[in-house]
Amino acid sequence: MNLKQAFKIAAKSIAAKKGRSALTMLGIIIGLAAVIILVSFAQGQNKWIEDYYASLGDNTINISAWTYNGKDVTEKLYSYCQKMDEYIVGVTPNNQVYGNTTVKYGAKTLGRNNTDWESRPNIIMGNQQFGVCQNYTLEKGRDLAYLDIENLNQVCVIGSKMADSLFNYSNPVGETITINGIPIKVVGVYAETDPNNMSGKDRVILLPYTLQRYFADNVDTGNFVAKAKDARSTTMAITLLNGYLKGLVGDNGYGYAETPNQWQESSNEQNRMQQMFLGGIAAISLLVGGIGIMNIMLVTVTERTREIGIRKAIGAERKSIIAQFLIEACLICGLGGIIGIAIGYLGTAIVCQLVLKFIVWPSVSVTVGSFAFSVAMGVIFGLYPAIKASGLQPVEALRAE
Repeated sequence: MNLKQAFKIAAKSIAAKKGRSALTMLGIIIGLAAVIILVSFAQGQNKWIEDYYASLGDNTINISAWTYNGKDVTEKLYSYCQKMDEYIVGVTPNNQVYGNTTVKYGAKTLGRNNTDWESRPNIIMGNQQFGVCQNYTLEKGRDLAYLDIENLNQVCVIGSKMADSLFNYSNPVGETITINGIPIKVVGVYAETDPNNMSGKDRVILLPYTLQRYFADNVDTGNFVAKAKDARSTTMAITLLNGYLKGLVGDNGYGYAETPNQWQESSNEQNRMQQMFLGGIAAISLLVGGIGIMNIMLVTVTERTREIGIRKAIGAERKSIIAQFLIEACLICGLGGIIGIAIGYLGTAIVCQLVLKFIVWPSVSVTVGSFAFSVAMGVIFGLYPAIKASGLQPVEALRAE
């Protein structure tokens, strides 16, 4: 018997027991769909985190320097970073204004505690190098200037989403907003950097850090961001900065420098472990489905004992019997695998859209691997029934009713 005939016999056998075949496939379908959805969702979650860290900027260094006596270390740190021009291209204070600050323009009022996330103002105090350090691109107007810092000019640069929220897509440059009643002139607008609005960078309102006297009660001091030239420079700069900060604050405070890349590497490792864990859980249902395949194939062998006896009596070899039942098991698993993959694609798209707000399609490797695994399940769990069928003695098989 050739393979074509074996496939025909297998297809007829499956078609003759449609209900039973469908229920047999169900375990494979559910298991495979679960594997694809869970693994693909974990990959989408990993992409979400990668996009988040990318939105924070490459080769950035977060610096914290605090003293218990309230001594300002800004100028010393700034001078030291200027001497490190071999590695660092800029440094800026990065002091976020907390509390229920209120931003107004005309009839529009935005506050930290009474505005939805999409429009909530993110007020930062920095210097003229803030845009460089945070990888912003200027879209309209100008950036902060050195004289704005020195002269305590009441000016700001705003992010694209903040411009949309306050000015309804009109040009904000030259307009005046108020922050807690203090008039601030908008001199520039940054281009969009974070379409998913995960980091809040496009909701920024950048003020000269020398205006912190107006927000003295709710501004954390001692936070800085530096921009390194490249990845190698980032590593060197962090080492040098940590040594300098240790000497600068001593036992009178604490200081450290780190890069978001360190958190990203840790997060990526956790996501890889999560993918393996979720895939392992879903694989259990595949195992259950495989046991169901073996059970049904054993029932099939029992039902077709007489047919097997006739075939062996007229000269069929054991390998032909084994091939026939293996092909039938693989066909059941293969069909279940195709349906499971289709459901997995649909489920992945729905889950990722609802949770991550963007669609993630399973990778080719996951799809091909899932189908190959489903067929392999047919071989693994169909092998014992096939061997049992091939081992039947013709005389005994022919006696079967």
